[in-house]
Amino acid sequence: MMGRRERIADAGIRLVATGGPHALTHLKVDAEAGLPRGSTSYYARTRRDLVRLVALRLSEGSHNDVAELDIPDAMSRDEAASLVLGVMESMAARRPAQAARFWLMFELREDPELRRALSTTAPVRAPLIRLAEALLGSCGVEDPTVHAPNLVGLVDALLMYRTADAPVDVGSVLRAYMAGLD
Repeated sequence: MMGRRERIADAGIRLVATGGPHALTHLKVDAEAGLPRGSTSYYARTRRDLVRLVALRLSEGSHNDVAELDIPDAMSRDEAASLVLGVMESMAARRPAQAARFWLMFELREDPELRRALSTTAPVRAPLIRLAEALLGSCGVEDPTVHAPNLVGLVDALLMYRTADAPVDVGSVLRAYMAGLD
């Protein structure tokens, strides 16, 4: 069963996804979550606290997308690109969450701490890097630890394009990237 904190964060995600970051207010979250007025303020005193709560929930969702991923011991680079594409499609299926995350990343340009909570220091980041290292190692890439953060960054950028319905062939980009690694 979902607790109030999760309901509040999920309501915040929906509001940002549909109305942008300025739609994220305590009163709107209360209404969206179907909670009594003032409930959100109990869990997140300030708007910054509310953004942090939403950011943590977004990271939880991304972690769930990759939690059960099994990387084979050996595979071709094309197979690796296909596996990454599958993960990306799973993440893209949570379209409101991705839209909210990207909205907030741009909104928080002047708040390095919260911006990092949505990107480089997000709780899901370390597991993603480890998965990328395993994936790159399984297809014979030299120094996978050097390339793993770049692969995660590339996937993140492609996910943004995918979420925005931009005309980019993400599969071709991933395959070209994988093929070009030494």
